[in-house]
Amino acid sequence: MEDYDSTVFVVEDDEAVRDALCMLVETVGLKCKTYRTAQDFLSDYDPGEPGCLVADVRMPGMSGLELQAKLAKDGMDIPIVIITGHGDVHMAVKALKSGAVDFVQKPFRDHTLLNSILKAVVIDARKRRKSVERSQLDAKLAELTSREREVMDLLVTGKSTREVAKELNISSKTVDIHRRRILDKMEVRSVVELVLATEQLRD
Repeated sequence: MEDYDSTVFVVEDDEAVRDALCMLVETVGLKCKTYRTAQDFLSDYDPGEPGCLVADVRMPGMSGLELQAKLAKDGMDIPIVIITGHGDVHMAVKALKSGAVDFVQKPFRDHTLLNSILKAVVIDARKRRKSVERSQLDAKLAELTSREREVMDLLVTGKSTREVAKELNISSKTVDIHRRRILDKMEVRSVVELVLATEQLRD
């Protein structure tokens, strides 16, 4: 397993279950924070902190599904693993349709729950890495002049230097100058790498 600096946020009203879950996730090197209610979690949660959420479907006050809906409404995209009782499978299915990573029925096996948690942690880490890469790409694009952006937009569609020059009514030599500057500012070595980089904008 890769070394993720992640926290597993456990929202569970049963103290014994909370403590057991925390001990379990700490065995694989993950940090753990526990909360008795969904509201306690919402009051403390910092979206900038990497990790995932483990929440029981049935809790006093706000349920696990309501917590999931609240997080989605507020734009807090944290991967969620839902814990359910035997009779709550229909609620778990609803949670999955709403974007939960997985659901685990009580009583659960340690390795089953850990696998779901690790899956959620990896999803979160990848999303955060992609967000950073997107921000870096946006910063590079901001360095391009309007003409360089026009040239780039045509180059990434597969147009040749001559075709770009004709469409923009400039010389091929000028297109080549712009192309070199674009590659330099975007920190890529070729138009192929430029295409791969700009594909992130469409994801």
